[in-house]
Amino acid sequence: MTPAAKASAPHASASAPHASEASDPGVVASGGNPSGAHPEVDAALAALGEGARIWSHLTLGQRGRLLERLHATVSAVAEEWADAASDLKGVPAGHPLRGEEWLGGPYAVLVSLRAYEQTLKTLQKGGNPLDGLRVDEAPTGGIRAHVFPAKPMDSLLLSGFSGEIWMAPGLTLDEVRATAGLGQRHPTAPGGVGLVLGAGNVTSIPVLDVLYELLANNRVALLKLNPTMDPLIPVFERALAPLIEPGLVRIVSGGPDVGEYLTAHPGIDHVHITGSATTFDAIVWGTGEEAERRRAEDSPQLTTPITSELGGVSPIIVVPGVWTDADLRFQAEHVVTMRLQNSGHNCVAAQVVLLSSEWPQREAFLGSLREAYAAAPARPVWYPRADEKLQAAASAYPDAEWFSDRTRALVHLDGGADASALEGTEYFSPVLGVIELPGLGQEFVDAAVAHANDKLTGSLGANVLIDPATQKALGDGFERAIADLRYGGIAINTWTAFNYLTPVLTWGGFPGGTLHDVGSGIGVVHNALLLAGVERSVARGPFRPFPRSLPTMIRTRSVSKGGLLPKPPWFVTSRTGSEVSEGFARYRMDGSLVRLAGTLAKAFRA
Repeated sequence: MTPAAKASAPHASASAPHASEASDPGVVASGGNPSGAHPEVDAALAALGEGARIWSHLTLGQRGRLLERLHATVSAVAEEWADAASDLKGVPAGHPLRGEEWLGGPYAVLVSLRAYEQTLKTLQKGGNPLDGLRVDEAPTGGIRAHVFPAKPMDSLLLSGFSGEIWMAPGLTLDEVRATAGLGQRHPTAPGGVGLVLGAGNVTSIPVLDVLYELLANNRVALLKLNPTMDPLIPVFERALAPLIEPGLVRIVSGGPDVGEYLTAHPGIDHVHITGSATTFDAIVWGTGEEAERRRAEDSPQLTTPITSELGGVSPIIVVPGVWTDADLRFQAEHVVTMRLQNSGHNCVAAQVVLLSSEWPQREAFLGSLREAYAAAPARPVWYPRADEKLQAAASAYPDAEWFSDRTRALVHLDGGADASALEGTEYFSPVLGVIELPGLGQEFVDAAVAHANDKLTGSLGANVLIDPATQKALGDGFERAIADLRYGGIAINTWTAFNYLTPVLTWGGFPGGTLHDVGSGIGVVHNALLLAGVERSVARGPFRPFPRSLPTMIRTRSVSKGGLLPKPPWFVTSRTGSEVSEGFARYRMDGSLVRLAGTLAKAFRA
């Protein structure tokens, strides 16, 4: 049995009720009711109806204080949260990879709470979330807000990183400012009850989606957990206690029958799902012949409004330049991290490297990539049915290279090889592809952007690696190419996981998803500035880590232009990833500068 099969076996009975849930007012255990009725869920919805009334009576100040309480309860369970998530995914105690669960769990929620608090304080004072931010024109011709770094500590902890929100072309600055704040501009207007169908892979996703329902839309939330997250229920109960107590949130466990019951329930005013396009289509249209008939008649079975975040096949565009051996090694590890973090069970995971067939350093980069892919720490492929995805890749590409006891595949395609499976299947497991395209310089960049737009499924996130000299030589042509890249999240010399973890950026597919052709989803989440009309978020990072970033900082006379970290803690090759990620999270918990100094010292031993 493969590690993936071992990981998925226990989930066959994951929808069974938990004994501890029945007595807790915030959690409803609803597994497999044979009659099709779920009285416990109905009771939870009734409580949320009262909670919606309470929420509409809270002032912005009261809501801000509620977020402060949430910050305290999340902090109190943060260590248990990270440990439970690591254990769930089979990462042993003391392993550097446990840091992933600090960053992807409590850290992501803590920084989001602080960002939302700041937005509420600004609105309470009569200000606008865009106040104090540099706003200019994006290469698309629309409004661009430079939202990160927002504070000096951002520049210290994540030196060399920046983030921008590009608004939809045609919106004026006055129009953007007039709607900034979304639901919190009119806090007394009730938004009803939202159903959040939580993801099963990253533990912060369900909590962050609940927060967005409350703050962007004034909707109280019924959180239906994916069964893989059931071991985290006790943690979520305590973390969300300030929202559960007044009836603003309820947590429901159970299998697909519960989800089906809820999506058809008249007490639900809105549905948000993080998952796959297949699940989205089943909710909206049904399955089999019924779905085909409904599509043809344009008569969806779901009559409730729905938003979604659904993943896709994410590219890594490697722009040819003149790289040192150290650059080749570092960026190879960067690519491997984008694929292997969380065993590849990420909607944000990069899947296809777009590489120039004419790059003189092509072979050297491929050698570094193979070496890094093989040397990355072994880990369980834990997500249910991931073994089937690996077997599908093996069937589609029998010449693929396999590593780590056949738990990760590298598919290198050149010439006229059939790339349709690699480009059209989100493997959601350790499958990394390399597709070669002709050209150098601007010709290659334009070809890679067109390929990513036209050939790869989805539009959630795209990554671009380019050295400073090449980017300077391309000039406006490079920025024009980024404008042409139709993805909701773009990361230049970083990974789109940075977009996910940065709360003032938005997370979601490129605009244009519909019920008939949903792509990577409809709408955005996170978005702590609560901006309407967002087209995309763009993150930028340093091409070289410290100390090789020093020449850039000296040349630009700015520490913020170069990375101060020798290796980001989210790299799967970081020796101190667990310690540094935990340290960053604990700093967000208590603000201790003494503790932070020790964490930064450990970062230099990565």
